[in-house]
Amino acid sequence: MLVELFPRIHARFSSLPLLGPHVDDFVIWLHARGHARLPIYRRIREAPRVDKGLRRRGVRSLNQVSRLQLLRLAPQDSQDDIYLAVLVRSLAEYLDEQGALADPVKTASQELVDAYRDHLDRVRGYAKMTVAHHASTVAEFLAFLGYDADPGILRRLKPRQLDAFIKAVAPRVSRESLQHTVAHLRAFLRFLVGRDALADGLGAAIDTPRVYRDERLPRSLPWETVQAFLAAIDRSTSMGRRDYAMFLLITTYGLRTSEVAALRLDDIEWRAGRLRVPRPKVKTPIVLPLTKEVGAAIIEYLRRGRPDLPHREVFLRVRSPAGVLKPTAITEAFQGWTRRAGLAISYQGPHCLRHSLAVHLLRRGTSIKAIGDLLGHRSAEATCVYLRLNIADLRDAALEVPSEVRS
Repeated sequence: MLVELFPRIHARFSSLPLLGPHVDDFVIWLHARGHARLPIYRRIREAPRVDKGLRRRGVRSLNQVSRLQLLRLAPQDSQDDIYLAVLVRSLAEYLDEQGALADPVKTASQELVDAYRDHLDRVRGYAKMTVAHHASTVAEFLAFLGYDADPGILRRLKPRQLDAFIKAVAPRVSRESLQHTVAHLRAFLRFLVGRDALADGLGAAIDTPRVYRDERLPRSLPWETVQAFLAAIDRSTSMGRRDYAMFLLITTYGLRTSEVAALRLDDIEWRAGRLRVPRPKVKTPIVLPLTKEVGAAIIEYLRRGRPDLPHREVFLRVRSPAGVLKPTAITEAFQGWTRRAGLAISYQGPHCLRHSLAVHLLRRGTSIKAIGDLLGHRSAEATCVYLRLNIADLRDAALEVPSEVRS
């Protein structure tokens, strides 16, 4: 395939001292992932620069370089040299898959974060995304302390160092997010206490921002706006058919983006008319009736939009590289269709559609228990927050204003 891309100069790439033996298979790998001919051409054209950069660093064989070291060849800002950046990233992924690179040497902080991840997963039973959020906070905290340079710093940890970290994080997050950061930090300190790596009591020394219960209303849209958003999706394209099916699932069943992305072909029981939805957050699936409208939208996407790939996930990427869709891509699709539709939607994510469904069902007389079960809430308290958005019923509860005020 390399010869097809570069009929006259293919030997220039296949003869590279380090990358030459891998270039042809790398081109095949890129093509299998759905990359078009021109982007592949532009990537491979930069291969001599990567090969030369490695040799300048004294690398004589790829098994002497780790994935992290290879990624350092990319520009800090990918826009400075787009095709060099994308080549380095995709090449690092390919060579890592092939086992051609050196095993990475983990730093002390990486080993500690990995141990904490394992604890949260196996002992605490947290969802994958929750584990990722905790690990991200801990990694940032260890970098702030300079743990890799001085692993003994945790045993000398003082409240002032905790306060300094919280102050460093505070300017770039909201009070609610900062409260999560404090909770993550306290949980990590308890983990260290359990390992006898820290004295007990430091967690209580962290001051947490005050966040009042129910101080913010759920992000809900008028149901007419939700219907207008769905109608604005252009279903004449593969992407439009995919996105319409995804957002119809959210507005019909209140699914989270992670649940939509995780939905597999095996989860749809066509003959029984049922939909088995994975619930990563609560780790128990829910079985829902497959409505005719949702079923028709999914079938239309499967027949006229879904790429012919071996993945079992229902929703796949339309643009290269081909593969499974991530929850962040669903958020980006929501933002894109909102802009195209010109609707007055100030929220940046599709979670508002989930809230909108809850309020819509509440106004139609659906019980709090049924709404909570549909949304996957663990307690009725999490669902009762939507009562505050049922303005029509709240008006009936208001007291009349006295016509005269007696002194």
